[in-house]
Amino acid sequence: MTRRTDWAEYDDSAPGAPRGRGIGRDPDTTAPGDEAYGHEDSPPEPSRSGWGGTRSKGSHGGCSSRRGRRRRGFGEAAGPDEDSSGSPEAEAGTSAADTAEQARNICLRLLTGTPRTRKQLADGLRKREIPDEVAEEVLSRFEEVGLVDDSAFADAWVESRHHGRGLARRALARELRTKGVDPALIDEAVGQLDSEQEEATARELVDRKLRATRGLDRDKRLRRLAGMLARKGYPEGMALRVVRQALEEEGEDTEFLAADGY
Repeated sequence: MTRRTDWAEYDDSAPGAPRGRGIGRDPDTTAPGDEAYGHEDSPPEPSRSGWGGTRSKGSHGGCSSRRGRRRRGFGEAAGPDEDSSGSPEAEAGTSAADTAEQARNICLRLLTGTPRTRKQLADGLRKREIPDEVAEEVLSRFEEVGLVDDSAFADAWVESRHHGRGLARRALARELRTKGVDPALIDEAVGQLDSEQEEATARELVDRKLRATRGLDRDKRLRRLAGMLARKGYPEGMALRVVRQALEEEGEDTEFLAADGY
């Protein structure tokens, strides 16, 4: 049975007509923001580019707004508006950070097992072609945190080399100069040794070597023992005095030393 429909009741042209799924809506009853399904607001038909009706050339509405944007492929560098990490400034910053990190690692490896002066670390960085400005920044930071301390290095060097090798102040100062320690720090470090301590160490050295020279000519013994002390940085006057005393204790006649000007 077919139901008769009175299309007039859906005619929007009639005042007060009820709303339905007809051709359109009553403009007098449509609230702002309502969406009507009429000729102008009917559901869009799918087009080749998606929902949104037929896309006109140069249109910027609907999906057509994506026309000017291209999806970046895998491994493709981002454009300047998408990512600034590929800019020259960003690359320069990354390169500087990498170089500084490399310099820090080099210094830490050089400091492993033995302390070093700032000059020794700077020479190591220069040998590995680290820029001077980066090296200076890294070394200054190492000094701030106490990983590089030339004053402490000089003190420890004097303590170790004097008691371990019997070196005198002159020899110790020469070694510290070659390692780039500041002269003021060198004077302060070697000043820990006084003349009495230095002479006592020289006597210990002679006593250890004296037995090995027995049987040799007296002059040869003198030259050998005094030369040993001279190579370790002891002054000539102190070296001859210590050797003469050691020989006298063994019963050697040392009067010839005064006659020969020793």
